Amino acid sequence: MKDDSNARAYWSATLGLLTKVLVIWFIVSYGAGILFAGALNSIHLGGYPLGFWFAHQGSIYIFIVLIFWYARQMAQIDRKFDMHED
Repeated sequence: MKDDSNARAYWSATLGLLTKVLVIWFIVSYGAGILFAGALNSIHLGGYPLGFWFAHQGSIYIFIVLIFWYARQMAQIDRKFDMHED
């Protein structure tokens, strides 16, 4: 039974992290690039409107950072629940 509760806690932590990643992904790709582009376009970054920048380049940078953050967080979850590979 202890292994079952550990597996459930591990799965819950993994799903929680995945939910956070997907919410950030949605906000950056759909929100900043499409929904809030008009409001963000009043701010300029490197001479380009911020909404345009997010739609074309910024979201890619955020996604790359998100990949590394996810990997680090997942490694911490693996160690916490003793599911890591040696």
